[in-house]
This record gives sequence, C-alpha cells and structure tokens, in this order.
Amino acid sequence: MATACARHILVKTKEEAEKIKQQLAKGGDFAKLAKKHSLCKSSAKKGGELGEFRPGTMLKAFDNVVFKKAILTVHGPVKTKFGFHLIETIYRH
Repeated sequence: MATACARHILVKTKEEAEKIKQQLAKGGDFAKLAKKHSLCKSSAKKGGELGEFRPGTMLKAFDNVVFKKAILTVHGPVKTKFGFHLIETIYRH
C-alpha cells in the first residue's frame, strides 16, 4: 500500500493562495508561510507538515495531488470544502 508525506498551506480564497504561491516561487520559506497563513492549525505549527499517510486519508482532490503529481513541487490552489490548499509532496513510497 502506498504512503506519502506532504505539507500544505490552507487559506480561504484562491487569490490568497495565488499570492502565497508567488512568494514561494520567489524563494519564500514554505514552513514560515504555513505558520503565518495556514488555517489548518495542527499542521501550521509544524510548518504545514501532515506527516505520512495513505490514499483515502485525505479528501479526493488532495489525494490526487499527493499520489499522482510531481513530488517536491508546490501544486495548487487545490479547492476542497475547507478552502484552497497549496500542497507539496515531500516523498511517496
């Protein structure tokens, strides 16, 4: 069974996610931006880290990025019922 480790930044609007993504593209620190902006309090404290998880643990839109798209690349904004995510898969087994 596959597992992956990812981190994310969750915000309310697509515009906010796009602004943060631009900061990341210019060399912004993912962990610092997650701590400052992410609405996901449990992961924000850890710099956006979600730890290791299996497919089906997260929402489908989230899983599709983590288990199907390129690793070590910031993807998004990805819309879920919680808001807009910027997602980076750190590794996948």
